Amino acid sequence: MNMVQNCTIGSMIFWGPPGCGKTTLARLLADQTDATFKELSATSSGINDVRVVFEEAKGSLVMTGRRTILFLDEVHRFNKSQQDIFLPYIEQGHIQVYFLQHTTSLRKTADIVQLIGATTENPSFKLTGALLSRCRVFVLEQLTDDDIKQVVRNAMDRFSTDEEPSDRPSSPVPETSSQPSSIHHPSQSTDSSIDLPFPLFPQLTARVIASIVSLSTGDARTAISLLELVLSSKKDITEATLLSSLRRSVSASYDRTGDSHYDMISALHKSVRGSQGNAAMYWLARMLSAGEDPMYIARRMVVCASEDVGLADNHALPLAIATLQACQVIGMPECRINLAHLVAYLSEAPKSTRAYQAYNRAEEAAKLDLTLPVPIQIRNAPTNLMKDLGYSQGYRYNPDYVHPVHNEYLPIQFRGEQFLKEAGDLTDRRWDEDALVVWENEENGGKEWDGRNNQK
Repeated sequence: MNMVQNCTIGSMIFWGPPGCGKTTLARLLADQTDATFKELSATSSGINDVRVVFEEAKGSLVMTGRRTILFLDEVHRFNKSQQDIFLPYIEQGHIQVYFLQHTTSLRKTADIVQLIGATTENPSFKLTGALLSRCRVFVLEQLTDDDIKQVVRNAMDRFSTDEEPSDRPSSPVPETSSQPSSIHHPSQSTDSSIDLPFPLFPQLTARVIASIVSLSTGDARTAISLLELVLSSKKDITEATLLSSLRRSVSASYDRTGDSHYDMISALHKSVRGSQGNAAMYWLARMLSAGEDPMYIARRMVVCASEDVGLADNHALPLAIATLQACQVIGMPECRINLAHLVAYLSEAPKSTRAYQAYNRAEEAAKLDLTLPVPIQIRNAPTNLMKDLGYSQGYRYNPDYVHPVHNEYLPIQFRGEQFLKEAGDLTDRRWDEDALVVWENEENGGKEWDGRNNQK
């Protein structure tokens, strides 16, 4: 707070989910600064609009000594070349930029222009390096169930103040148990019920409020919208009808181009790699239920079949290709069955990264010198001139022999190098006693791993 009051904070980017308080915080911070506040949205404004604000900011700084805060909502909608317009103004101190993108924004500045960005998108991908180098990035978490309860409580307290007699004593908000909502988020508070005594709105029952909390998934804006829907409904509406209406009004929080898209495919792939079929099936269902393209999942599983199963089960790749074709031919919803078949198979299949790691080692060696010549013994010799030059001379055609034969297959610099390790070679593996103990306790019923004595 001292830094805010003294205007000594630097430029920053807030990265967080929708509805966590970004716009509200930006306006509150503006109220605490002696600066001119301008607000634009990147969805409806362009560079010309920004330039107008910049020119006004210069005049304001000269005439009044006050800096300007430009609050730019949805900054990720500006492409990287458009973002460069901010750099000279920020460095000259003419403007303090507060970007908001579905997260929140913080406050104003010191000697230099401060950029406060807010975005739901990963700043590493959506903002230029030049802009990021002038800012600190803060990650904001989504609101918890308790936070959403407080939002609902504050909204109702304010609304009730307008609707009820002023001499009515305010009622406490007891936390009582009730039947849980049909949507449950294990990572959040398990106390999903609130008993708010608002007699003017009998339709706002404990179960309805619990459903609002659950359906909002940490988004205060969604919670307020759902609350408005409840308050505008008939007071004699049945609880079951109202709950059903609430659930239909909320769409799944899944962006097929955003971070959740990549986070969930990563969770699916890692679950398959870890032979965790239950978890893999869950993430598959999550993605498909949210509208993910089944072809995207199938393509990743084709990669997984070679990267993680590989030589341990040569049937994995043909099955993955067959599933990819099934998704192309059949489509949703039926191809979900094919994907479930593949995910279950890959999860239970033995794993080997020999081929994958072999290529990585070979690639590293190849990049050391891309000009190394092919050994003359294994060069192609389609013409007499090439034969006269010794191409393919001394090459032994392996199928002609009943016994093994030797040829020089690698450049001399890499002769004897072993890129493809032998099956069972564990020289690159490490022993982590702590990790093994966790696995034994969490997944093996507290029993020791059978391979302890053989591998230690």
